[in-house]
Amino acid sequence: MKALTFNTQENRYHVKDVPMPVPAPNDVVVKVDACGLNPVDAKIAQGKSRATGADEIWIPGLDVSGHIVELGSTVDDWKVGDRVLCHGNMRRPYGGFAEFSVQDSTTIIPHPHVTAAIGAGTPCSGWTAWRAIHDKLRAGPHDSILITGGSGGVGGFAIQIARYLGLQTIIATCSAKNSAYVRQLGATHVLDYRSEDVFKRVMEITAQQGVTRGLDTVGFDNDVIVANALAFEGQMVEIVDTVRPSEYKQAFQKGLSFHQLSLGSGHRYGNNAQQTMVAAGKAFSTLVEQGIIKVQISKTLTLDEVGPALTEILNNHTIGKTVMVF
Repeated sequence: MKALTFNTQENRYHVKDVPMPVPAPNDVVVKVDACGLNPVDAKIAQGKSRATGADEIWIPGLDVSGHIVELGSTVDDWKVGDRVLCHGNMRRPYGGFAEFSVQDSTTIIPHPHVTAAIGAGTPCSGWTAWRAIHDKLRAGPHDSILITGGSGGVGGFAIQIARYLGLQTIIATCSAKNSAYVRQLGATHVLDYRSEDVFKRVMEITAQQGVTRGLDTVGFDNDVIVANALAFEGQMVEIVDTVRPSEYKQAFQKGLSFHQLSLGSGHRYGNNAQQTMVAAGKAFSTLVEQGIIKVQISKTLTLDEVGPALTEILNNHTIGKTVMVF
């Protein structure tokens, strides 16, 4: 089959013929219809030597839309032909930038009634956003929230989820060129992080009280800005780095709470962990089906175009999702 691989010695992606994957007993083989591109895909490929079992046919691509063509020997709750959506395990080699992919049957979900491209544009960023806003922060109508990186994948979906959950004050950061897009997603206040003092503006918007909820999707000290902008007993989710309460102003006195979130870690810690990911996928996909969440596909690519695009995606902030489609 044709697949995209990354050669660590040449530091380059190649499309080449590789052997068809063989499923373990609990796996399914999925014919790939589409696969979303995420920065983490490039990071995984370029750091593949740190992954268990990585070899010359390591194939990146976590967000897979497709249909089952083969079942492992113990799989009895899926059938050949079922259309499925997956957020794959970064520690396994047969990802979605290939004609066929291998997935753990307990971590896939029924494909929502949308196109393959739309489906493949959702798992990594959409399911993460749902887990952050709904599962971790348990945000509701009486909350206010600050979201960094509002024009990015997770940030954009998080804004839409916050709007769906009834939050009246949704503050998001982005560059000035993306402000109209972020406001259209549902942000009530859009701050240009390059020209505005984000902390000062948040305090002005909230009558010096701060926001009750915060989500940092950017890293690079944005966790400090979000944490400092929290109200008394406010809560923050960090998805990029490890939280560091000793760096935040009055974290103890204000009784702040902090959450770490790594969606893909659901693959590593048993069935209960896997089910947090599956539940998030099903909930988020329902909102996409109902048109409550809009998925903007900015670009579709062929398999041959994915390698250069992965290199570029690490260095540029883009609006919407880029998806490979067969």
